[in-house]
Amino acid sequence: MASLAAAEPPAPRAASRSPGLGPSRSGSERRSNAADPAQDAQSRSVDLNHVIALLGDSGSKDLEKEQLKTLKNVVKHFENGFPLKDIAQITDVLNLCADKMYEQEAFTEPLCELIKLFGLPFQKRKSSDEANYSVEVSQSITQLGYLMSIQSSQVRIQICKSVVNFFNTELPGKLLSGYQPASPNYKIRMAEIGGLAEILVLSLTLVENQLTEKLWVLKALQHLSISGESCEQMVNVQGARRLCLCLNGADPSGQLLFRSSDILWNLLEKVSKEEVVNQLRSLECVHALKEAFVELVCGFRHCDHQLRNDLLVIATLLAESPAVPLIESGFAKILIVLATCTEVKLPNPLVKGFKLTYSYEDFEMKKLLFNIIGILSKDPSSAQLFSENHVIPALLYYVKQNQRSAFPDWSAAQYEELQLHALAVLASVAPVLVDKYLSCQANTFLLVFLEWCISQDPFFGRGNSFHGTGGRGTKLAQMRYSLRVLRSVVALYNDAVNSNLCDQGAISQLLDILKYAADIAKEKESIALLEIQADILFILSVLCEDDNDRKVRDNNLCNIILGILVEFSDNPKTVLHMSIWRGKRDRTAANVLVQLWRQEEQDLGVKRDQNGKIVDPKRPVMTSFQRQQKVIPVPACCPSFSVMEISESIRAKIYSLFWKLGFENLPGLSAKDVVTLAIIQHYIDFKVGEVWSEISAEIKEEFRPVTSDERALKLISEVSENTGRMVLGLQNEALERQHNQEIKEEKKIYKEIQATQVQKEMIDKSWQNFLARTSNYEALKKAKMHQKTLIEASRSKAKLHNGPEHSTDIPKLHTTVAPGRCVTVEGPCQEGLRADTDPTRSKSTVGRAIRNNQKDKNIGLSQEKNKKNQGKSRKINL
Repeated sequence: MASLAAAEPPAPRAASRSPGLGPSRSGSERRSNAADPAQDAQSRSVDLNHVIALLGDSGSKDLEKEQLKTLKNVVKHFENGFPLKDIAQITDVLNLCADKMYEQEAFTEPLCELIKLFGLPFQKRKSSDEANYSVEVSQSITQLGYLMSIQSSQVRIQICKSVVNFFNTELPGKLLSGYQPASPNYKIRMAEIGGLAEILVLSLTLVENQLTEKLWVLKALQHLSISGESCEQMVNVQGARRLCLCLNGADPSGQLLFRSSDILWNLLEKVSKEEVVNQLRSLECVHALKEAFVELVCGFRHCDHQLRNDLLVIATLLAESPAVPLIESGFAKILIVLATCTEVKLPNPLVKGFKLTYSYEDFEMKKLLFNIIGILSKDPSSAQLFSENHVIPALLYYVKQNQRSAFPDWSAAQYEELQLHALAVLASVAPVLVDKYLSCQANTFLLVFLEWCISQDPFFGRGNSFHGTGGRGTKLAQMRYSLRVLRSVVALYNDAVNSNLCDQGAISQLLDILKYAADIAKEKESIALLEIQADILFILSVLCEDDNDRKVRDNNLCNIILGILVEFSDNPKTVLHMSIWRGKRDRTAANVLVQLWRQEEQDLGVKRDQNGKIVDPKRPVMTSFQRQQKVIPVPACCPSFSVMEISESIRAKIYSLFWKLGFENLPGLSAKDVVTLAIIQHYIDFKVGEVWSEISAEIKEEFRPVTSDERALKLISEVSENTGRMVLGLQNEALERQHNQEIKEEKKIYKEIQATQVQKEMIDKSWQNFLARTSNYEALKKAKMHQKTLIEASRSKAKLHNGPEHSTDIPKLHTTVAPGRCVTVEGPCQEGLRADTDPTRSKSTVGRAIRNNQKDKNIGLSQEKNKKNQGKSRKINL
């Protein structure tokens, strides 16, 4: 059996010059290019037009011998390569020879010899020949690919060999006189233009049952697949699917699997991954990939392990697409069992015969399997497979202190990388299997592991892997991914998970870790530390959100959190997030910070009135502790009480956050909040005044300042006091605006109440009038007379000449309420009235219209005018 190493494509030979610079001018090449009398004679003896005409004839045996002899002369003449100017004629000779081969097998050998010459570099007389003859050359190479349809193993293999020789940069021994070889990449480019890769992919169907021919076709495609354009041509004819189905062909040498997988790799690298995966998504392709992988899993050769990992990478890319049937094909189950078998140590027939050798290839396989589990966790249908094959216990196997390697054959760096990878995958799998997560006591494992992370155990992380970034020399990487697992399950807001964590004292432990991380961050900041602090804060917020007994009352913790926010606020994106943040009852960040400020001042004993205004303009932010202290002179290197209060209180951090957020146009602030915000805005000014007040007191305690110094100190004191009075004025203005706004709103509400009352009285009066009309006939008559008076008053004073008189009375009306808003107005009409609200009255209405027409005749209206003035009944809204 030939090894896979022997099947690899030949490496290009080392050259002492660049292949693109043309032939060197060494003595040997000058001798090769020198005029050869025999060659010149041979060149003169070959007429390609005569050869084409001769091959076009058919007849006796003698003619056939003459044709074969002529073909041998052609092969002999061009034994060092075809000139570009003769390519079109050579193509015609090639096609005629192929046609003759169908009739006589004797033409097989000369045809193969001609095809073999295509593997040699083309020869050009001028540099422009490459561009001038590019169309003929590309068409010739295309025709060469079409010859794969000839049912001759010898011809097909020779075609593939010539294609492979396209990539051979070795120059021929001799050249035609006056010629030089074409550029090394010229044939490859012409093959791309001619679509040779597409033709060879389609020819795989022709060699389906011929192993040797199939291997040569795959070898040619393997060489062509180094080109992105050729890879696109393969994909255009479903090349990925066809190659995947070749993985499981019977081949003792293993070349079939090697070459097919190598071409698939090139397709994935050089063409759109989505397109390739789309071709491999069929159940048939996944089955082929699974069977090839299972066959390699139990392999013992180094090349088998490499191929196995290559197929695993392809399977990983397929797993990222939810449409690929990895679970339906059973491939996912095999991968999951293989990933967990060494940790759970349960026998499974799916991995019978598999043995972990702890080689580098096995280490890579382990990481790839963990990665596939993380990808599969995005599919809810994989939860049952995870549960049945003990994925959670297998991953928890790595959640323990790194005193010694769990597998003695793994190095410390390898074990750490597997440990961090397992924690990263657990963060994806745990939310899918919450019940299994709790039954395995995963919270306990993680809390114990976190306790080790902040212990003094001398462990130094290597930080070599992707997951170990930022953790070199520390346990920060382990802490980071453990907290990421806790965050993933806490984010589910599952009462069982959260209660389990709190019952084990997770809140106090997380607070200790937060302080530990904050202390390290003071010395050196890193992304890992920021993520650790953010995750802890999120976990604590979820655990304490709906349970007052669990909430964080520690002022020191509040100070730490505000300090973290101050550090975060250096990033402009953080300020934006703080501005748009909304809490319960639509509270804003500014409102929360102002409330914290008031609570802090209340705890410190700062004097404020009932509205939160400044009481003492001279000392507007001084605490009760500062007021009780006597004047104690201290060295210049020692901070005073005012300076020390800044570091111990949260007011300085709140001021820093507001300095980032701004003091204007902050949403969600009440008038009382605005009063407090005015103090916050001038906090630094007030602290400067305090420091100068301390300096003045210390000076007067031991010395008597000179007049100029005393005047300066007094001026500084007045400036500080004026600032306090100015802020007090702003506070009064804010409260006055609120008072005026309240009065305005109160008046508006009063007007609404008054309007409502007037409307109610009008309704009551209208109702009383209605009752009077229905129960008192005299009142009804009085109302009727009043109505007529109003109607007469509403009519126009100008009378229409000979116009009709409209009565406002409705005959035989027995109601005491208005009959409605719609009445019928009658005018001159011959055709009668068409519109009326009451269809039962249509006949009487028409009759009245006719009588009105007779009246118009009596008063002298002419018949012609009657015909022109055809009135219509109209509805009028009163």
